[in-house]
Amino acid sequence: MSSSPQQPTYIIPPPASPNWRMPVLAGVLIALAATNIYLFMQLRQLRTDQGAEITKLRDGLTALKVDSSEAVQRSRRSVETLQSQLEAQRRAADRAVGQAKVDAQKRVEALQSRVADEQAAQQQAISAVKQTADTATVKLNDVSTDVGNVKTDVQTTKGQLQDTIANLKRATGELDSHSSLIATNGKELQALKDLGERNYSEFTISKAKQATRVGEVMIELKKVDIKRNKFTIAVTVDDKTVEKKDRTINEPIQFYTSKAHQPDEIVVNSVGKNQIVGYLASPKVQNGRPGAGA
Repeated sequence: MSSSPQQPTYIIPPPASPNWRMPVLAGVLIALAATNIYLFMQLRQLRTDQGAEITKLRDGLTALKVDSSEAVQRSRRSVETLQSQLEAQRRAADRAVGQAKVDAQKRVEALQSRVADEQAAQQQAISAVKQTADTATVKLNDVSTDVGNVKTDVQTTKGQLQDTIANLKRATGELDSHSSLIATNGKELQALKDLGERNYSEFTISKAKQATRVGEVMIELKKVDIKRNKFTIAVTVDDKTVEKKDRTINEPIQFYTSKAHQPDEIVVNSVGKNQIVGYLASPKVQNGRPGAGA
């Protein structure tokens, strides 16, 4: 009995196990790349934001003189924002791996240094504003003191002027019925000038062949009597000459000019050897007076 030929036996290898390492590695690499891209975009955006914030801080420091409180608040909010971003970057760095983590950490350190610089700048700005305010306060106090001293001096001078005016003599003029204040010395004459009611021209006239101009008039000394304190003068005004004989010191000698409705006054305070000393008082208002002379 013949046997059938034996069939060859084929061993089918088991299906290869799936290669899971490559997808995982690829996923990690993709994740790292995405993380780097994300961090790069975030840091670039952060640079832009920080540039804007720094500009705002600088503008705020410039406006600090006007409203220091508001500028300090804006600076503080900026620092708080930077600190929040710093914490966010730290968390992102903790999630990174490998070189990405190292790079992120470096950027975090740079950002931290920038935050410290901004805080230092903020403190410096606050100190500068405080110093400026203190200096302004000191200057204001100095000015207030000076104003007080000036006010005191003015009050003192005003009181002295009032006392001097109260002691001035009054004399009734020969041309009008109104009495006028007469100065008998330099202090009283200064008080009259301070009143500002008339123009005053002081003179010292010696006996000579030619008259001496005083203000708008010409005065010639004719004679002096030292023992009796008397003198004689010739007054020329508006081309007319009038002689005033045997006048005494501190006696107002009045005359009209064509330039004013009120009379001018000559007052001689002292007589010496061929010399007289006194002043001419003229009205401030010069609005013309037709046909008047000395």
